[in-house]
Order: sequence, then structure tokens, then C-alpha cells
Amino acid sequence: MYKEGEPPVTVRDKGAAEGVEDLTDQMLIRRQKLLDWQAEGVDPYGHRYERTHMAQEILDQFDELEGQSVSIAGRITAIRGHGKASFADLLDASGTIQLFTKINTVGEEVYTQYQRLDLGDIVGVKGTIFRTRRGEVSVEVKEFALLSKSLRPLPEKWHGLRDVDLRYRMRYLDLIANPQVRDVFITRSKIIQGIRDFLLERGYLEVETPMLNVIPGGANARPFVTYHNALDMNLYMRIAPELYLKRLLVGGFEKVFEIGKNFRNEGISTKHNPEYTSVEVYEAYGDAGTMMALTEELFAYLARLVKGTTQIEFQGNVIDLAPPWPRIAMLDAIQKYAEVDLRKLNDEEAAKVAKDRGLEMPPGAGKAQAIDEFFDNFVEPNLTGPVFITEHPVEISPLAKRKADDPTVTERFEPFIVSWEMANGFTELNDPIDQKERFRQQVEQRQAGDDEAHMMDEDYIVALEHGMPPAGGLGVGIDRVVMLLTDSPSIRDVLLFPHMRPRVE
Repeated sequence: MYKEGEPPVTVRDKGAAEGVEDLTDQMLIRRQKLLDWQAEGVDPYGHRYERTHMAQEILDQFDELEGQSVSIAGRITAIRGHGKASFADLLDASGTIQLFTKINTVGEEVYTQYQRLDLGDIVGVKGTIFRTRRGEVSVEVKEFALLSKSLRPLPEKWHGLRDVDLRYRMRYLDLIANPQVRDVFITRSKIIQGIRDFLLERGYLEVETPMLNVIPGGANARPFVTYHNALDMNLYMRIAPELYLKRLLVGGFEKVFEIGKNFRNEGISTKHNPEYTSVEVYEAYGDAGTMMALTEELFAYLARLVKGTTQIEFQGNVIDLAPPWPRIAMLDAIQKYAEVDLRKLNDEEAAKVAKDRGLEMPPGAGKAQAIDEFFDNFVEPNLTGPVFITEHPVEISPLAKRKADDPTVTERFEPFIVSWEMANGFTELNDPIDQKERFRQQVEQRQAGDDEAHMMDEDYIVALEHGMPPAGGLGVGIDRVVMLLTDSPSIRDVLLFPHMRPRVE
């Protein structure tokens, strides 16, 4: 505060210390207003403010609330009118409501202070609910309090925030300027809660497992490496919680799930982010069929929760998520869409066919890799779905049980919708001898240069040697589920703070 009789302090007076010479004229004006408020004894960053209502509540209950006094708080997003009366829009978490202020009601001193407000300022308001001549429900301001002075201008409200890069980097501005973005993240929260409710109602127990792992496992992916000072050792951010959750099956928990973050040191795209949210589910005495039925039911449940129907629209295409979904074996799908039958080919022949079709095959790659490449390039783009792809080769499914009548493939499935892999599941491999041999093969691939291959996890083998019941497992990428149910073409649209390369000025 400033002593009476002293000359007023200006932004320019304080500028050198704060570096304000680099600020725009509008930002300088706002900082000057900050000093003016302080000079008048007003704290421009207020404290607790008691609210009686939210904006949408007032709009919805106008007939009951008309003429009553209310207390609301939020951000000023529009200011209209001058002279002796003015209008403004106040945005809170529920929506926007109009404020009406006139000099005859609040007095000249308060009205002068009120007119000093800028777009973006956060205020508390006490007033009376009424409807304007144009029919708009409004609050006539009787008192107001400045709760947080905005020192930077908001994006122009009437244009919205269109710069996609800026929207992702400064999500807080995106949420202020684009109400539909708020709706996406409200829906995301609803979906996650819906997944939890769906599983809890079916008797699954929610658990938590470590995110820092001594050995990364549960998927083929390149991990992030960190260092633990006290233990003097490297640890890995988890790429999947699978192996810990299956240890719980060994321990006697029969139906478990975990919702949480996984971390994979891979490229960024419209469908991939280095950290992502998943739910993994395991059920003792179940199998891949158990998990496929659960997957269909879960997606249909979430569609009804969010959309009220199992028929959804994604980028102009109508998709019905109602069970049952069709199922097609991976080799059958390749024969259908790539018009090549790989069943009777050996490793060398399959690799040659793949190369002849323009697919990249590293040295030593065999039939399993050819199947994977054919599927990714020829099949996946055609899977508008929903559809289950089944019977993956053993070599690319190190944790899945072999199919009894064809030990070259596994009891594994992947559901595809709009050409996206939405989940992964299988009958769990509970044979410790077979599992150790699969790990050994993965280690060989890792030593040959595949940094996404599994490491040997001796502790997990020891757990299996104590006996794990037959089981089915499922992992669902929640981010992609949110993309699907909010009609969002990029994963960045459904992550509050997606990873971005640092901006170079």
C-alpha cells in the first residue's frame, strides 16, 4: 500500500525490476490497473468467496429464483456497454450468465471500480436475479469483489482459440475460450468413472501396482529409464501392469483391475502419447472368450452412458457397438484384405512374399513378422469395426496361451474400431516352463537389436511356479475410448496436457 501524499507508483517506475519493457501495451495497462487497485487498498488477489449458486443453476431454476439475491463467482469473458449501465458475461464451471450493472444501483465509486475490470478478471458478485427486456436471465450486480486480476489478455472470445499448437500448450486458455473442449474432458471423467462402476458391479477388485519397475514387462515396448539414488540402480517406468496383476491371481485374488498410467518411449502421433491411461482386467478361471464378452459389454455400456445409445458417430461414420461383435482370425483377415495365404509358407517363404509386396522385413525376420507387417499395412486400415481379430502368432504374443488345436497361434484377441486397436486380451499363459522359454526367445530378440522385446523376469517365473489358475486378461486404452466416444480424431484432443516438443522462440 502507499502512504497518503506520496506520488502514485506507475508500472514504468517498477518496470526495470520486472522486465516490463518486454510487455505489450495492453499488458502494461493491466499492470497499471493492478497498482491502482492496490493504491486504493484493494487486494487484487482475494481470498475465499462464499457462493450460493452456479451460473447454470440460476438459468435452470429461474422461475423459482427470480427476484432472489444470489452470490456467484467466475471469470469475466465479455464486457458490453458504457455510460451509466453495462453488461458482462461471467463464466464458472457450470456455464455463463450475464451480469447487469448500473451506476444508480451500486453508486458512482463502486461503478467506477467495476468499469476498470478487464476480460479475464475473476470476480465475486452479489446481486438479484431478473430477466432483461430481451428475455435473457441475468444477475443485477449489487456488490462485487475482485478475486484475481488477469495480467494477460485472453484470446478474443468471439473468435475462439483456433491455434491448435497453442491450444495444446496452453490448455487453460483452450478451456476458457472453447466450451466444447470442457465437455470433452467432463465426458472423459464420466467414462473413467463408468469403467470403474462397470467392473465393481461385476465383482472385480480395484488394486494398485508399482509404476517404477526393476524389469519392464507386460508388453513389447521401449521403456523410459530413471535412476533411484538411494538404491543406486536404474528403474523403468512401467509399460504395463500385467505381470504384477497376474501375481495377484497367484496370491488368490480372482478378479482384479487397475486404472492407471503406462509409459512407452515411442513416437508421438494422433493415436500415441508417451504416457497414456489404460485399464487392465484379470479374471481367474476365465479365458479369451470371457474377456471378449466383457469387452463388448463394456463398450456398449460406455456408449449408452455417454450417448444414450450403442449407435455412435465418429467422423461422419455411424458405428453400432451393440454385442455380439464379429470375430476373424488374423490369417483369414490377411487372406481377405491382402489376398495372400501365409498358412503353408515357412519363414523364408513368408519373408520373401512380404518383401515382394513392398513390406520392410529386417534380417532374420520370419513368418510371424511377415504376418504382423501384412496385418498392419493391408488389414488394419479396413477394420471399421467393431470386430475382434483373433489367433495371433506365438512369436508376437509372449504372454498368451497357445491354442490347443494349433500351437503356432495363441488364444489372443484385439478389438478394432475405426481402424484403431482399442484393446488387447488373451487367455493367460500359466505354464511357467513355456513362459520361461518365451522370455528366453524375447531376450534373444533383444540381444539382436529389438529394444522393445521383453527382458527375462525370473521373479514372475517363480510366481508362476507356485501355480496361477487359468485366467483371461484384458487391457483397454482409455484415451482411445474417449476419442471414439467424443468424436475426437487426435489423442491430443482428449489429454489435458499432451506432450509437446518445447517451442523454439
